[in-house]
Amino acid sequence: MMRSFLLATTLLGLAACSLWPQQPTTPELPLPEIDYEKFVLDNGLTLIVHEDRRNPLVSVNIWYHVGSKNEAPGRTGFAHLFEHLMFNGSENYDDEYFRPLEAAGATGMNGTTNADRTNYFATVPSAALDTLLWLESDRMGHLLGAIDQAKLDEQRGVVQNERRQRENQPYGKVWNLIPGYSYPQGHPYAWPTIGSMEDLDAASLTDVHHWFKTWYGPGNAVIVVAGDISPQEARSKVEHYFGDIPAGPALQRPSAWPAPMPDDREVEIEDAVPQARSYFVWNVAPNYSRDLVHLQLFADALANGKNSRLYQKLVYQDQSATDVGAFVLAREMGSQFMLWVTAKADADIAALEDTVTSSLAQLLAQGIKADELERSRTGMYVSMIRGMEKLGGKSELLASAQVLSGRPDAWRDELEWLQQATPKSVVESARRWLKTGRLRLRIQPQAAGKAAAAGADRSSLPAPGPAAPLNLPPLQRSTLANGLPVILVERHNVPLVEFRLLIEGGYATDPKGLEGLATLSMSLLDEGAGAFNALQLAEQLERIGASIGSSASLDLSQIRLSAVKPMLEPALALYSDVIMHPHLPQAELDRIRPRILAGIEQERANPVNLALRALPPLLYGDAHPYGVPMTGSGRPESLKRISLDHIRAYHAERITPANAQLLVVGDIDMASLLPMLERYLGAWSASTVRRALALPETPLPAQPRIYLLDRPGAPQTLLLAGHLAPPPSDPQDLALRAANDVFGGLFTSRINMNLREDKHWAYGAGSALIGARGQRPFIVYSRIQADKTVAAMQEIRRELAELKTSHPIRADELAAVVKQETLSLPGRNETLGQLAGSISHLLNLGLADDYYSQLVRQMNAMSLNQAQAGARALVQPQALTWIVIGDLAPHRQAIGELGWGAVSELKAEDL
Repeated sequence: MMRSFLLATTLLGLAACSLWPQQPTTPELPLPEIDYEKFVLDNGLTLIVHEDRRNPLVSVNIWYHVGSKNEAPGRTGFAHLFEHLMFNGSENYDDEYFRPLEAAGATGMNGTTNADRTNYFATVPSAALDTLLWLESDRMGHLLGAIDQAKLDEQRGVVQNERRQRENQPYGKVWNLIPGYSYPQGHPYAWPTIGSMEDLDAASLTDVHHWFKTWYGPGNAVIVVAGDISPQEARSKVEHYFGDIPAGPALQRPSAWPAPMPDDREVEIEDAVPQARSYFVWNVAPNYSRDLVHLQLFADALANGKNSRLYQKLVYQDQSATDVGAFVLAREMGSQFMLWVTAKADADIAALEDTVTSSLAQLLAQGIKADELERSRTGMYVSMIRGMEKLGGKSELLASAQVLSGRPDAWRDELEWLQQATPKSVVESARRWLKTGRLRLRIQPQAAGKAAAAGADRSSLPAPGPAAPLNLPPLQRSTLANGLPVILVERHNVPLVEFRLLIEGGYATDPKGLEGLATLSMSLLDEGAGAFNALQLAEQLERIGASIGSSASLDLSQIRLSAVKPMLEPALALYSDVIMHPHLPQAELDRIRPRILAGIEQERANPVNLALRALPPLLYGDAHPYGVPMTGSGRPESLKRISLDHIRAYHAERITPANAQLLVVGDIDMASLLPMLERYLGAWSASTVRRALALPETPLPAQPRIYLLDRPGAPQTLLLAGHLAPPPSDPQDLALRAANDVFGGLFTSRINMNLREDKHWAYGAGSALIGARGQRPFIVYSRIQADKTVAAMQEIRRELAELKTSHPIRADELAAVVKQETLSLPGRNETLGQLAGSISHLLNLGLADDYYSQLVRQMNAMSLNQAQAGARALVQPQALTWIVIGDLAPHRQAIGELGWGAVSELKAEDL
């Protein structure tokens, strides 16, 4: 998605309602700043430094100006394959790249590849910066000696399984098809970034060496260091670690080549999808251009948000589509404008396409309205503020601007273009690009420089220094006159405030036969409230850059508000109406229910979601409150049974101040907050608190059970095995979590290293303790290439058994887990949303206010015996329930011959 930004002051013209401020003001939205210093080392490496001392964290983002557009025909997918190889060790640290960084408390560490660039990024505690820079510089300057044929074959298999994984989900093939149909032969964007299976098979070690020597020199790289460090210190460290690396060959910046299609192209395919969907694609202007900013504004007016033209027509009024959207895929040489629409199961996709085409033509002829432009501007501004909450977001912004435009502050050009945009200029840009040829792809459901002299010591990896203490803001508590508890956590680094009304009881409280009631009820809350119907409410929120959302999880329901501080009063007025005065109209229920039913069909078409629907009833039994689909969407027959009376009763009984608590996180203090809350929520009446949900203990099965769900032709098999584990209140909880991390909770955990890195049968494998107040599922999961189905099942069971018996947790594994859990806490609480999530978890489980501070102490005090005892308590291979989803004809007999337990068949339509 294109990153677009806004500096604007806008007259809101907000409609009056009973609690609306009497005289709405028009405050200026604060102008974002990212101060930086830029240096160029003698070897050509560009360094950009942004100093931000608010947290003891540093983000490092390295961008290489190379992507899939730099590949040659017959070697497609190589840029992405090489990215994988960069994580497999270097000459002076020949081990998994993630291993020392996980132990150092890194967060957000990964790499990505697109058509134009490859980037590598991580955020670490300040004391671990030398560790990260040493690793990054070692793979930039000292990689090839560590790459052999075995590693190439391993990552080739991983990438091929990644491609299978993408295609083995609804509409997953689309992104591999669009490039070839939309660009002319020979264009650098005419193939997908992930490449073809045949080209991946053809990749050789000679290709690896050539790619590295051509593209991975300092002269083709930009490194951004953002956070708790001065520009001078950052320059000194980067010079030390990177300064002796040779520059590499001189490279030229590519020229623009948008390649508009000369004609309209029609392509139709069949795939394993529950609903027909059509994509419309135009080739348009390059990144960092005025036209591209205008095209995103045009996309918003056409198809994004409840008040966009196509959403109102197709989703809201006609109810013939379940979703519609548009966006700009920004690229260096030329971008793509994409629009899609998904038909309801009984709708005519061709008729929807005609409506899309006619609506587009009408908007091109008439232009967008001033209020549509202002809503889009405000939304982009808030999106920018959210992106700048994280150091990684700011470092990415600076790196992208430098690599793709040549200037780290080029994002400010977009601010100016947004500020200057008018309805006339927007439609002129749209006419310039969207009246040319386009691709229509319909997916139908299947019938049935020089080196410096000095360098870093490469004999050993620098160890991270001691971590700074975790200093989360204190929880301040108060109570409104109506009895509503208020918990405030102040954080003043950005002008944002987050509200979360935490309501006791989630979808586990749904009455039997009415599964899906909580999800459906919460989905209906913001479909009209107070003086506004659904579309008007969405429009008011867009005007002030606020968002309101409501949802139900297993044990808790939430109503969320996110607002910029200058617009807090009008946002709270809307929020209070959603809480206290939702319309809950029959017409909206009739509109939303089919969308949730269509969502269930989507879940049934996705192997992971299908397994999550199937697992809870098998683990808990149908009578248990937790024995419902883990997606929370309920079952089709129960959703059809839910009436408006059920939903109104849910609202009256559950959404009350006596059954809730309000968490507020952000740029406000208690003295300012409480009067506002009394003004907008003070009239909310209290009621009797509902009794806590009874959660009976469920015994584990005496032997394993295997459930098969056949999907003929599937290129992968989804394996999910699970059993119930003790609840979070168990005294061994931290040891249970440590055991899960060792087995499958981290990238370097045992099961991922086995199935992905050692055997390359899967793109990834892992395990998880699913959140719940009572007994919680412990699951192991992976999407395995089809011919390794039974062998992978045996490996999973063997690894679990050995963790409990012959191969217990080692001291080095425990040390890595403890470091990761404790040192990563600042990085996992960097944004307001992350912090609100952590505090919500604390409040949901009734944990002490100082839980996270105690967590550090308790994890550091954990002994190896305690961790091993936790593994023995957690892992119960004899009680596993297996769900196997894939093309099972070749495997049924072998699965039965495992002799593990009863083998049964499942059908997607029954789940």
